Amino acid sequence: MNSLSVLRLTLVLVAACVGFLSNWVNPKISEIRKENSSMIVNDAPILMATGNQIYCPGSQLNIVTNMSITDNDDTGIDAIYIQISSGYVNGQDVLTLTGTHPTIATSWDALTGKLTLTGISAQPTYANLIAAIEDVVYSNSSANPAGVRTFSITVGQANYLPSNGHYYEFVPAIGITWNNARTAAANRTYYGLQGYLATITAADEAQLSGEQAAGAGWIGGSDEATEGVWRWMTGPENGLIFWNGGVNGTTPNYANWNNGEPNNLGDENYAHITALGVGITGSWNDLSNTGEASGDYQPKGYIVEYGGMPGDPVLQISTSTTITIPSIISFVAQSRCGEGSVTLTANASAGTVKWYTTPTGGTPIANGNSFTTPNLTQTTTYYFDAFAIGCTSGTRTTVNATINQIPLVTVVAPNPVCGENSTVLTASTTAGTINWYSAETGGTSLGSGNTFTTPILSEDTTFYVEAINNGCSSGNRIAVDVFVYDLPAVEDETITLCEGTVITLNAGVSNATYLWSTGETSQSIQVNNNANYSVVVTSLAAGNCSKTKNFTIVQYDIPVIETVVVKDTSVEIIVSGNGEYEYSIDGFTYQDSNIFTVGEGGLYTAYVREKINNCGYSDEVTFVVLLVPPFFTPNGDGINDVFYLKGMAFYPNSSMSIFNRYGKLIKQITPSNPFWDGTFEGENLPADDYWYVLKIDNATPERKGHFSLKR
Repeated sequence: MNSLSVLRLTLVLVAACVGFLSNWVNPKISEIRKENSSMIVNDAPILMATGNQIYCPGSQLNIVTNMSITDNDDTGIDAIYIQISSGYVNGQDVLTLTGTHPTIATSWDALTGKLTLTGISAQPTYANLIAAIEDVVYSNSSANPAGVRTFSITVGQANYLPSNGHYYEFVPAIGITWNNARTAAANRTYYGLQGYLATITAADEAQLSGEQAAGAGWIGGSDEATEGVWRWMTGPENGLIFWNGGVNGTTPNYANWNNGEPNNLGDENYAHITALGVGITGSWNDLSNTGEASGDYQPKGYIVEYGGMPGDPVLQISTSTTITIPSIISFVAQSRCGEGSVTLTANASAGTVKWYTTPTGGTPIANGNSFTTPNLTQTTTYYFDAFAIGCTSGTRTTVNATINQIPLVTVVAPNPVCGENSTVLTASTTAGTINWYSAETGGTSLGSGNTFTTPILSEDTTFYVEAINNGCSSGNRIAVDVFVYDLPAVEDETITLCEGTVITLNAGVSNATYLWSTGETSQSIQVNNNANYSVVVTSLAAGNCSKTKNFTIVQYDIPVIETVVVKDTSVEIIVSGNGEYEYSIDGFTYQDSNIFTVGEGGLYTAYVREKINNCGYSDEVTFVVLLVPPFFTPNGDGINDVFYLKGMAFYPNSSMSIFNRYGKLIKQITPSNPFWDGTFEGENLPADDYWYVLKIDNATPERKGHFSLKR
């Protein structure tokens, strides 16, 4: 065996002895330190890592580029804990130890996102741990991962959050009360850091202490002081309000309640991280001080936070690195009015933004956060992605450079308005929407669309029209003049027409055109009946305004005497027609009534005329009144000396028989001798009532009555 081989063998034996002594001595030293820390001072290791990098999707990337552990009094440690402490996506993100490390064992906890490095048969040395840490790689199974991952590397099991430098651990304690958990947490230390029930003020802290914790339990929030006002009751944030109200309350900073929480069922005044599988993972619910006796709402332990307390030592027992997955975090599409170029912008979480004209393949047309297009005449689609050196191109994002057509407006000349009226304005546009205004600039739109109905107009008015297409204006507003013209001054008329006459109807306006309901086009027409007529009068001015004049014809008929009814002394003239008539039986004296009372018999003539509109007379009708005198006085004084039946001569077949009160026929009067002198057979008859029977003709009933003979 040569000297080199002897040296190697010696080193191996020494290392074995050192490992044996270390395994035996270190626990003892730890016990002595617990008993009296002043006896032995054990310096905490100092961990430092570099390697903030960019991750290429689908690849594996070492979490550090360089790792160092400095410890003045130890050569190794029991374990190193590497955790994805922010941005962790369970089911996608994985940490794996690569390379050959015969003394290192690994354990991956997908729930907490933590990889633990320990020794296989003995405590690993720092040199072995450093080599292993430098061979730990990150990978993601998603085709399109995104975001930033922070890796904490620490010597203790507590979860380390690089963003605030605090540590978190779940302490199992089935059924522990909130008050007892607060006390227990305050009694714990971690490498000299004072413990307290966790106070959670940010999303990454909530994920690490809740979603990535080994169990669910109490945290330091309570509304025991004022119902509905939730405060942190422990740690540096003691007294800080983080929630006001119940289920629908608000937070002044950060809160992570589960759905429907806090609901204050059963005087629940204490915050608790929700059990796994109940609502949102890692979120909070409120419980009473004791919680439930079993099940999901039974306290299973508590979350202790270390860091930030007065007097805490400054530790370097943890270090961290980050990787950034290149992705587009924002972009701005642009548009313009009419042809030209636009500038598109995009920002990536890492790497360089590259611009393309195709969704896949091709050569980038530009690099950088902004890209100015060439002159465009129409909307054009571009594509971009975040590209890191050494990475293949990821999925490209689509963005449009939009060219909005400048609208061209065409206005249809409006019809003039006749009289006080409205009209419909019409315009069309090649793009966008038509808007109507009452002012050339400014003001509020009166309406939109291709047509606009004006209000009632009484004078010439100017409106304005403009088209807007996605913010692009057609330019200066186009004036639309509406002219208002007077209507022809015509009024409806009612005309009186006498039967059988002709009247003239006149439109009443000259210098116009006319269209009568009869089809005639002259200013006036003649009519001779009582039909209704109308004429459309249209002015010759620029407005060509038309108005209809209606004529109502009221015809009065010439009266026609149908008959004259004579009844004793009463005479009634019966006429036909629709006029206002007056009547006479002597041709001189007229009256409104058609009934007359006559004093003596004889031949009369009936007259009727239309009295208001002088629409003519009826034909004269003669009639006879046979009036039996009520008495006569044959005393020779020349007055009523004989009984005389006047008018009998007009009825040649008439006769009158006179009887005394005993029924004896005294006298027979005929048309040829219509007189009686009051004698019978030459003798004067005495004064008395005498009876008669008058027969006019065979068609007329007999009339009977009596009269007096007075002496």
